[in-house]
Amino acid sequence: MKVPFLDLKAINAAYREEFIAAATRVIDSGWYIQGQEVQAFEREFAEYCGVKYCVGVGNGLDALILTLRAWKELGKLKEGDEVIVPANTYIATIFAITENRLTPVLVEPDENTYNLSPVLAEKAVTSKTKVILPVHLYGRLAEMPEIMDIAKRHGLLVLEDAAQAHGASFQGKKAGSWGDAAGFSFYPGKNLGALGDGGAVTTNDEELANTIRALGNYGSHKKYENLYKGVNSRLDEMQAALLRVKLKRLDQENIGRRNVAKIYLERINNPIIVLPAWKAYEQHVFHLFVVRCSKRDELQKYLNESGVQTLIHYPLPPHKQQAFVEWPNQNILLTESIHTEVLSLPMSPVMSLESLNEVVEVVNAFS
Repeated sequence: MKVPFLDLKAINAAYREEFIAAATRVIDSGWYIQGQEVQAFEREFAEYCGVKYCVGVGNGLDALILTLRAWKELGKLKEGDEVIVPANTYIATIFAITENRLTPVLVEPDENTYNLSPVLAEKAVTSKTKVILPVHLYGRLAEMPEIMDIAKRHGLLVLEDAAQAHGASFQGKKAGSWGDAAGFSFYPGKNLGALGDGGAVTTNDEELANTIRALGNYGSHKKYENLYKGVNSRLDEMQAALLRVKLKRLDQENIGRRNVAKIYLERINNPIIVLPAWKAYEQHVFHLFVVRCSKRDELQKYLNESGVQTLIHYPLPPHKQQAFVEWPNQNILLTESIHTEVLSLPMSPVMSLESLNEVVEVVNAFS
């Protein structure tokens, strides 16, 4: 493959010596769970996002699950309450809702941004609605000023799914600082990726942060005393140490991604390819560069044969998955159309100009 979709080895190579030093520090400490590295990363990531609290957890899905669970424990939610969520998100967002026995209300996205439509979200509000769960899909911050206005008018909680949007911001506010809480993933392929699984919740609510921390530690706030029927979901010391290294250069890597996106947007001129919308510079960190094409499958086959690796995010929307076979047929036509047309082109902060030119050339030649 001449142009891989994502070369994680190349991305992480720049950190090799710092990784070794960080790993050595953890090994030599003799403390591998809930130690100084996790505490330091939580402080640093909270400061980066512009919030008071960060709680490290096992992965991005747990970040969302535990936040909703904490709101239940705090009496802000109960089983059956409705959560408004974009219909075209990755299925993990939906799992966080159903795992808590809450009811997902699937809302169509904006066709240009692929993010939750504020207009349609407000139309979906009922007396049972308690949460809006916007997803910063592909790295583009959702329309948070409008969403927060809706939440304020209707007395709703807002939980950001920021798994793909580390560092995205609008009007000086970063992803993870808009809602009542936000869930992040540090899966290796993310903009801020660990060398394994990891996740975090950010919030300005101290009570919520303490509840999430206890829930992820067997429901315990104090050793051998359990307030809740908790689980084991903790960011470990090694991943925290490695994430501290990468956090220092996250903004630099995001600039690299934007530079790649800028070249794509300027040079791809194939009339049957729909390019992503991008207005405010810092609003998009391009975790993915997603185009649409009515001949998506033919395009992907052609690119693969030309040595350009692509992926589909995502082939099937959640409501069409076997996991939710019990759901009734739903009229979510735009989402279904999007999932048959989207294709993710290679995107990386370390892509060479040669690779970029290769992708542009073969995409433009497709007919």
